[in-house]
Amino acid sequence: MNDSYFQQLNQTLRSYKRAIPSLMIDLDRLDHNLATLQSMITPDTNFRIVVKSLPSIPLLDYVMEKSKTNRLMVFHQPFLSTLAQHYGSKIDILLGKPMPVQTIRYFYETLDKQSNFQPPQQLQWLIDTKARLHQYLELAKTLNQKLLINVEIDIGLHRGGLGKLEALRTVLQAIADNPEHLTFTGFMGYDPHIAALPKALRSPKKSFRLANDFYKSCIALVQQDFPELWNKNLTFNGAGSPTLAFHQTDASAPNEVAAGSGLVKPTHFDIPTLKDFKPACFIATPILKKMQGTTLPMLEKFKGVMNVFKPAFKQSYFIYGGYWKADYCYPPKTSVNTIFGASTNQSMVNTSAKVALEVDDFIFLRPSQSEFVFLQFGDMLAFRDGKVVEEWEVLKN
Repeated sequence: MNDSYFQQLNQTLRSYKRAIPSLMIDLDRLDHNLATLQSMITPDTNFRIVVKSLPSIPLLDYVMEKSKTNRLMVFHQPFLSTLAQHYGSKIDILLGKPMPVQTIRYFYETLDKQSNFQPPQQLQWLIDTKARLHQYLELAKTLNQKLLINVEIDIGLHRGGLGKLEALRTVLQAIADNPEHLTFTGFMGYDPHIAALPKALRSPKKSFRLANDFYKSCIALVQQDFPELWNKNLTFNGAGSPTLAFHQTDASAPNEVAAGSGLVKPTHFDIPTLKDFKPACFIATPILKKMQGTTLPMLEKFKGVMNVFKPAFKQSYFIYGGYWKADYCYPPKTSVNTIFGASTNQSMVNTSAKVALEVDDFIFLRPSQSEFVFLQFGDMLAFRDGKVVEEWEVLKN
């Protein structure tokens, strides 16, 4: 991204109907990232969209249409309830983490009885322990509902799930013993942080091979010892944006990969395995005040000294808001004044004297993540070729 990219956005926003901190989505870059993702997925592998990373129904609509999938991974009950009500029979949902049993009860109690969303066909609940499975079984009996059960397996991330075949066997047997209330739908295995771990500890290829081998052994256990649970439509979910590149061959155990953040590429995803993806999300915030030099409370007499020895203090701007999980990207080398401190109300940022921005211009940041940051700004601004084309509502907590 060069300066002209943000200069054009700045001019667009200066003439927009209002000036507040906004989360912006570059549709041209999103299209590029979707095409890149599609090129990395084998023909026999399904794609599931991670909703927490793209928490907006219009954004989900866009990605679902472009990627030709109706599969969603959901991590938050309010999102689950909203999506079930909005999409009805059109979606397939897999939970991305186990839910407290009272949360599941609440979902069923508040599900619109007129909705054509059918949990026994469309909603896979995730369990990570035998104890949680028994909780879900008792709830299924109480609600007189059949629950679809996907089992979390620990393939190397060590954040929960079943990491031993004998423990998995016990859980599968419990599901097989209760066919009137439970249906086995597959496995979900989070890849270990292959892309982030130091290679000195273990090579990425070896980490992936160990994870993949255990995943295959779990699948084989179902095929060989629980034929009554086996069918060709089972969901074997894996990957995540950082490890998509490792699943590009038929040797990969999962038949489905999940991703979300890589499509908009916040800064935490500036990693080698996603080098072909482009940043597609930005925060734009208006400049409220501009001052020459930097004057700090109780340090007024040192203003001249600081401006000489700290070239980055040559100009001070107070912006609308701040303190987001984000990194300043335009103007280049913009930084929060660490002495004054960040503020959620009016952050003070410093730039060199070369920066020519004025009050009512915009400063730009890249979010470090999408899942929390996207929810902080109200409607997203979707833009193409530097022009805002739509406002997209975000999901409500």
